[in-house]
Order: sequence, then C-alpha cells, then structure tokens
Amino acid sequence: MKEMQMLLSRVRSAVDKYHMIEDGDRIAVGVSGGKDSLALLCVLSEMRIFYPKKYDLVAVTLDMGFSESETIAAPKTDWSAIAELCERISVPYTVQKTEIAKIIFDIRKESNPCSLCARMRRGSLHDAVKELGCNKLALGHHYDDAVITTMLNLFYEGRFGCFSPVTELSRKELTMIRPFVHAREKEIKSFVRRANLPVIESPCPEDKESERAAMKTYLGDFDHIHRGLYTRIVGALERGGIDGWNE
Repeated sequence: MKEMQMLLSRVRSAVDKYHMIEDGDRIAVGVSGGKDSLALLCVLSEMRIFYPKKYDLVAVTLDMGFSESETIAAPKTDWSAIAELCERISVPYTVQKTEIAKIIFDIRKESNPCSLCARMRRGSLHDAVKELGCNKLALGHHYDDAVITTMLNLFYEGRFGCFSPVTELSRKELTMIRPFVHAREKEIKSFVRRANLPVIESPCPEDKESERAAMKTYLGDFDHIHRGLYTRIVGALERGGIDGWNE
C-alpha cells in the first residue's frame, strides 16, 4: 500500500535523525483511538519487520471514564475493534481505566479543563507504561501538530517553542518519542482511510472547541493563501535548534 510506504519512509527518517529507537527497546504506543495513534501503531508494527534495531511493541489506552461522568454522560467506549486490530498485527494491548473525566468535570467542575486533563493524562499514561515494563512511549504527534503547538505557544505564552521529537523523563526512567514528526496530517488521514482503521471519536465536550482546534483552523486558512507556511515554521524550529529540533 503506497500510503503505508509513505508513512514508513517518514517514520524511519525521523527515527534515524533523532535516534528514537535502540536495540532491545520495549516501546508502548499511546493509543487514544484517534487516527494518529492508530496509524502510528500500525506503522511501528510494520517497521519491526525490517528495521535493523530490534524492538518490542505494546499498545496502551487510557479509558478516561467519560461514561462514568454525570456531567458528560457519554456512552461507554467500546475498545474491542482496537483490541482486534492489535491481535491482527501481533501487538499486546492494555486498556487502563481511570476516573479523570469524573474528577475534572464532576468533582472539580473545571471551567478550563484542558490543561489539568493533559497533566493527569500524562501522569496516568506514564505510570501505565512503566507497569508494562516499557522504557519508551511513542506518541502520535505529527508535523502539523508541531506547527500548531509552536503558534499556540507564541500567541498565548509569548515564547517560541514546541514539544520535542524526543523527551527524556529522567524521574520516570522513560523516554517519549514522536516518530510522526516528519509526517503530514493529510498523509496520515489518507492511510487511515485506505486501511479502514477503527477510529473512535473522542466524547470529550472540549475536543472541537479548544484553542488548539481554533488555531488549526486559522493556520489552515492562512496556509491556503500563503503556501509553505507549515514548512517555514518547522524550518525555523530546526534552524534555531529549538527544543531538540535540528536540521
């Protein structure tokens, strides 16, 4: 499949450039159920066949507990299709139950829940990954996400910065890697459609109303008029050596 070959090329480029994978790594893929994490899971699974450095792969999902929240009252999420996908590609799969949604929306009643939610998700995911005996966590952030994050930091925090392709969490003895940093979102979408992956829509009420979603729309409109915007912003990150990015 040409879409898979394209993503394999993008991922190998990023993995080699930033030394993301070493022999003997046990890598957990954080699978939210969205298109990016499912695509990353499939690509990393396929890459095990030919990549010279041998690694083990597991998949882990945090169940945020939206169905247990009185405020959200979402239907219970069915992870069985993702479990079937993992079985098909020979990747062990774990679903970690949490009460994050209940804490944020029912108990604390956060008016701006995204920041706290992100911190709680990270902590729970890191703990789950360590319990599975993994030394690395692969996340599905891609090239477009890097641009959006950079502009959010500039607009709302007054600083030029981004997430890093590789992040060392020394206290957790865990390394976060982002193998999709060379992949465009449109390439991921094309692969997900062609592969008919079982994408699960997020029940979070903030999902389509966040500052990130607004920035994505703004940048998409601007890039339509001024082609190459995304490339220039990532180029600035790389030329400046910002947050671990380099040429």
